[in-house]
Amino acid sequence: MRKVPAELVAAWGRHDAEAYGALFTEDASYTTYIGTLYRGRRDIVESHRTLFAGFLKGTRLADEILDVRFLGPGVAVLTGRGDTYKGKRPRKLGKVQTYTVVLEEDGQWRIAAFHNTRRKPLMEAVSYKVAPGLVPAAER
Repeated sequence: MRKVPAELVAAWGRHDAEAYGALFTEDASYTTYIGTLYRGRRDIVESHRTLFAGFLKGTRLADEILDVRFLGPGVAVLTGRGDTYKGKRPRKLGKVQTYTVVLEEDGQWRIAAFHNTRRKPLMEAVSYKVAPGLVPAAER
């Protein structure tokens, strides 16, 4: 299950939309950081085929998993940080990502839902300063 994000990174590095999409369930949902919602593997594949040929051509994907929670047998939520980049991998990753992964009948873990949110460190720092109760326990 922890291999799925690493396989996403590898498929992205090859700009292989089919391999990227194969890591999602047939009926997966995929929410981008700008709020676009894609539904289903085919939609995810086609959108990434377009991105790899255009806006994200030549980029790489960085990902680090921060937390894994099992919700039951064959279901887990992974939370991490990620980003796209060219050249050197950024030290600080600017997006927060949530994966809901499921173990399918073929024995493969796949992503059933993915949500990507842009992190705004300045806004976060200001809110922590003004309202210290907003600081997550893990960051205290």
